[in-house]
Order: sequence, then structure tokens, then C-alpha cells
Amino acid sequence: MDLIVAKFGGTSVGDGSRIRKAAQSVVNEYMKGKQVVVVVSAVNKTTDELIGLSNDAIGGGLTDRQKAEIMAMGELTSARLFSATVESLGVKSEFIDPYNELWPIITDSNALEAKIDFSTTDEKIKGIENLLNQGIIPVVCGFLGKGPSGEITTLGRGGSDVSAFLIGHCLNASEVVIVTDVDGVMSTDPNKIEEAELLDEISVEEMWDLATHGAQVLHPHALKYKDPLISAKIINFAHGDLSTKGTRITGPFEGDMMKSVVLYKNPISLIALVGDGMLKKVGLLAKITTCLASDNINVFGISAGQNSMTVFVEKADSQKAYHLLHSLVIEDDVFSSLSLANDTSMITVVSPDFTDETPGIISKITEPLRKNHINIVEISSSQTAIVVFVDLEDGKKAYELLEEVLE
Repeated sequence: MDLIVAKFGGTSVGDGSRIRKAAQSVVNEYMKGKQVVVVVSAVNKTTDELIGLSNDAIGGGLTDRQKAEIMAMGELTSARLFSATVESLGVKSEFIDPYNELWPIITDSNALEAKIDFSTTDEKIKGIENLLNQGIIPVVCGFLGKGPSGEITTLGRGGSDVSAFLIGHCLNASEVVIVTDVDGVMSTDPNKIEEAELLDEISVEEMWDLATHGAQVLHPHALKYKDPLISAKIINFAHGDLSTKGTRITGPFEGDMMKSVVLYKNPISLIALVGDGMLKKVGLLAKITTCLASDNINVFGISAGQNSMTVFVEKADSQKAYHLLHSLVIEDDVFSSLSLANDTSMITVVSPDFTDETPGIISKITEPLRKNHINIVEISSSQTAIVVFVDLEDGKKAYELLEEVLE
């Protein structure tokens, strides 16, 4: 029998009519002979309002445990409302919150950023299976967990998405459906560019990168639980139909494969161009890249300062690039001079854990290099990768040290 985990975001249950439409879409799938587990967020803006209310009443005196319990009230309420609505449509339902003995998601004791105890959760999920086998639709609070002493915990930002993919993984679901306020994943934000187009599908890796760079449609942490055998898609609540097309998320999340330290095989040369107030000049980056592209020279990176830009190219192309850029400096008054620096090694460190926004990620990368007297020539970072340039002779040693950091 097909088993669907359907997660309804706060906007999709934003008022009574939307809750009824969402419940009807679940019942429709149930009547087709499918089993359905509902994961529901707090009604739109409820959590923010609860936090604001508590801040007004108490100020900064809330403990983390008190804050978790207050924040949980939105999900506790929406799960009860959703379950009652399903029953009003003639199908048995039961709301499952952390006070219920069938609650499946077990965590550590961190109240506001709880880590999931996967093995215990995988065992506890049998209680949800039993309800499904009795023809009951479980409605599970998203975002929440239960700590070692039975206390309520929260899973942090995007917690309801995490709940849905985690439950889907543990139940070996056929499909996880994320119901939100957009038709799926767009080519860009349709609120900013009207011509944005709906994507039929997107890979886990692409979705991860998109989410870590600000797309609000799905939280990247949820993708850690994307099972390769489980279909997943994002749809708009407005359709009132869980079988609507939306955007399908393809492939598994392969965390170990997405963690890597790579020492680029060839030396990288740095060419620095200087000029007064370069950062405020329009079109300089285009001039530099066009100049090099005209001779088929690949640019591995560019860093910009107030009065300089540094271009990273392969050593094999460095002399040609140096002469091309010198011609640009002579022709354009914005530039005053350029220099070709010593050769470097380029090391790229990639990890999905960088998106945890834990303070000190850069220092964890740089500290072992400092202790071993390895000079960092340049460093750049994104949400998922840190690129370090060191003196060429230090490349292999730096690579080994950074591998240890990632492990």
C-alpha cells in the first residue's frame, strides 16, 4: 500500500478554510486506498506571535526550556485542529504530540536546536505504523521533539520539513509531499521576477545549494533525510490536491559524498590588479573576465578589495593572462598597475554542516594551518564551501590537516 507523508506549512493552514481544504486533500488520498501521515506546522505567524507575546510579558528572562514549550503551542494547536477536521470529513484521525506515548521523534536535551536520536526514533515509529494499519490518519506536530526526560524540544529552523523527511525515511514512505504557498521550485523568486518559471524537477544537490543560499521553499537540513527510494515533491496548497505535479526532488542526499577536501591538481597563480577606488567602479569585473575569456583562460576565482582585484588562474595560463591583463591596465585609466604573485595550492573544503551557522567554522579551518606555520594567501567562503589558497610548497601538508578537520 502506498504511504504518503504530507507536510503542511504555516501558510497552507493559515485559516479555517485552508485547514479544511488541506484536510480534504488528505482524505481524498485516503479514499484512493493510500495511507497518509500528516505533519503540520503552526498556523501562519503563530510562533512569531507567541515569541513576541512572551518577550513583551517576560523580556529576556525565559529559559530555553520555557521558550521551547511556548513555541510548541502553535503546533500543538494546529495538529488538534487538523485532526478534528479530518474526522469531520468522516475518516478516523489522531493527533500526535510530544505528550502522546506514540510520539516518535526523540532528541537530545537541547531545547531549541535539538539533535535527533535516529535509532530511537526509528524504533518509536512503529507506533505510527500501528495507527496506519488500523485505518487511522496520524497528524503529527512538525518542528517538535521529545528529550530524554520527556521534555519538549524544538528542531530549529525548518524543523517541520525535517520532521516530514525523517518520518518518511523511518516509515519507508512512497512519497513525501511538502505543501507550501508556491507551485514548487521556480527559476527564481516570482515575487521579484514575474517571468520566473516552474521547474519540473531538481536534484537534491541543486536543492541543497539553492536552499543554503536563501530560497525559502525548503530547509536544507531536511534533505539529510531524503531517502533515495522515496519520491519527494513541493506543491502549492491552493490546488487542494496532493497528487498535483509541483516540482519533484530527485536523488538521495549522500552526506559523505557531499563532504570533501580537494587539493586541486595544478598550481594556481594569483594576478593582482590595483587602482584607486576600484570597488566603486562599474563594469571592472566584466572587463577582466572578458579579457581572459577572449583567450579561453578559465578564472578559478576573483577577490575584490577597495583598491584591488585578485584573479586566480592556472599556472599554465598565468603568463598569457598576465600579459593580457597588462594590456587592459595600459588601456584603462581605472587600473594603475598589476603584479603576478607566487604560485599557490588551492584546497576546497565542502560540507553540508557549514549551513548550521555554528560560530567559528572559519577558525576551525584556519587554526591548524596557523599552528603548523602555513601561510594563507587567500581564503573565500560560501554557505557550503571554503576555498583556501596557500603557498605551493605547503599544499600537501595543508590538505592533510584540513582532511583531519573535516573528519
